[in-house]
Amino acid sequence: MELLKDLFTVKEKSDYTYILSLASKNHPVFKAHFLGNEMLAGFLQIDIISLLMCHKIISIKKAKFLSLIKPEDVLEFRITSKDNIKYKVLIYKENKKMSEILYEI
Repeated sequence: MELLKDLFTVKEKSDYTYILSLASKNHPVFKAHFLGNEMLAGFLQIDIISLLMCHKIISIKKAKFLSLIKPEDVLEFRITSKDNIKYKVLIYKENKKMSEILYEI
């Protein structure tokens, strides 16, 4: 996943929680989305989850992108699963829900 190279740094992690900080707006990902109003595209949020969890995502059941995620944001990924097949990921910034993604592996 070359797009993700140097895109984020994991600051803390536990079993199902990751805190990471995003790169500056100079990262190539942010230059593509969107010059002057840089943001993290939804598909990249899903790619980050896949990378963090070492999952090959088979299907996305739900994806809600509620607020813009900007360069240098510090994000908390909260991940839950009842059966180790279906996962729910809530992405927060400063205790505000930014995205919600449900997927299956």
